[in-house]
Amino acid sequence: MNRHLVRKNILAAICLGLTVPNFAFAADNASELAAKLRAKEIGSTFVRLRMAGNDPQGLQIQIKSRVSESTADIVYQVLFPKERKGESVLLHRSGHKFTGTLFRPPDNLKQISAGEMNQSLFGSELSYEDIIDSPFAWSQQAIVGTENVGRFSCQVLESKPAKDQSSSYASVKSWIDSSRMVPLRIEKYDSSSKVIRRINITRMLLNGGDSLPADLEVSGPRGSVTHITGSGLKRGVRYPDTELTPDGLKQLNAPQGND
Repeated sequence: MNRHLVRKNILAAICLGLTVPNFAFAADNASELAAKLRAKEIGSTFVRLRMAGNDPQGLQIQIKSRVSESTADIVYQVLFPKERKGESVLLHRSGHKFTGTLFRPPDNLKQISAGEMNQSLFGSELSYEDIIDSPFAWSQQAIVGTENVGRFSCQVLESKPAKDQSSSYASVKSWIDSSRMVPLRIEKYDSSSKVIRRINITRMLLNGGDSLPADLEVSGPRGSVTHITGSGLKRGVRYPDTELTPDGLKQLNAPQGND
């Protein structure tokens, strides 16, 4: 095959939106890319958002999180509608081990077992595992190509868990806009390479010069779509030690300020 024909075939593939390997990326760049993405997850944040699926009314939710390199504590709390106000979930990660607690007012606390981590968060297409686990922290990372998402050129990062690591997924592919260091699409696969869950980021929020996902569309195994719309975010939040604990789930107070 002559060089002219090779260039023509590559151009055609790009125009069709197919993934074309970019051999300029060395294999060891994948771990560096994953490390940069993981670093963006670290810190303490407070977020308000709307989560809607089949019910157009949806849920108004606040999120409190504190994430380090090796641990994470994340709380989701329902603010609206009134009949569900106060429903809360606390998820904890230590290394690659997860625990969780459900709270329903007035005083119903229930532990989430390891085998329940793949269950739905508040009836959405997100699971508890999707919230607390980070594929960017998995041991196997590889750049498997490049592809445009909209008008943005992305590196396709494939992440796989270690054999001794518990996960509902055999692999995860993330389409990374490396200029803003954000994923624009995430697909999660089972062992037969079937897509179990797809996440599309539809709007970005500029926060202190840093681009962060604000609106998401999540499609999952139940065949429906969950729309997540962010409405507010604070970073560098200082939480009392008791805030991100099972007892703290009973409090719906928002943080007063940030660093």
